[in-house]
This record gives sequence, structure tokens and C-alpha cells, in this order.
Amino acid sequence: MLQVEHIGIAVKNLQESDNLFSKLLNISPYKHEEVESEFVMTSFFKIGTTKIELLEATNENSAIAKFIEKKGEGIHHIAYEVSDILAEMQRLKNEGFILLQETPKLGADNKLVCFLHPKSTNGVLIELCQERQ
Repeated sequence: MLQVEHIGIAVKNLQESDNLFSKLLNISPYKHEEVESEFVMTSFFKIGTTKIELLEATNENSAIAKFIEKKGEGIHHIAYEVSDILAEMQRLKNEGFILLQETPKLGADNKLVCFLHPKSTNGVLIELCQERQ
């Protein structure tokens, strides 16, 4: 069974967004992390078993910068936790979904991640994530 691991939200200014979400959720972020390979700085809030990940671009050519330029701030992706990312990637590929990478890559929050192309998921960027061992 899949479980929502986090919802990724693209933001222009991480500090301002941290303040906004801290007020909204009445909690502070539990973690900030830079993912250099993706040119992004992240901030995480935990609500029950689900997390909110705020993403600020650290480079104007990053996927987050391009997303904000095209669509503005807002929900960027929904991430699902899987127990075996390789098996799930193969299963989804066999079902006709388009994977954005052939092998999992390192993501934030100690995860291996793979994204599914929004063209194959009704316009929603889907992230699969598995805790790194």
C-alpha cells in the first residue's frame, strides 16, 4: 500500500515561506537541507505521518526555478513512500508510466527518489521515495 510521504511546494523565498507555514501549521520546520545536485534548498514540516517540503531554487536553471517561472509558487509534486523503489519503478514502467530517470537518485531527507513524468499521471509530478539504508 502506498502512503503519501510528503507534498513538495515550490517557493520563491524559503525564509518567508518557513515563517508563513510555521504560523499556518503552528509548528517549526524540523529540518533544512540543500540538495546540491538539484540546485534546491529544502525545509521540512511534519504533520502526523505526512511531511510538507518547501523547495527554493538555488540556481536560476533549476527545475524549481523553471517551475515557478512557468506556474508560480505552489504544489510541485506529491511523493509516495515505497518499500522497494526498484521494484516499484519496474512495475510502473510495465504499466506504461514514463519514468524521468532509469535509476533512483539521492534526494532530500535521506531518500532514494524517482519521478514520474506528469504527462503520464494526469499532469501531476509524482515522486517515489524510499528510505536509504
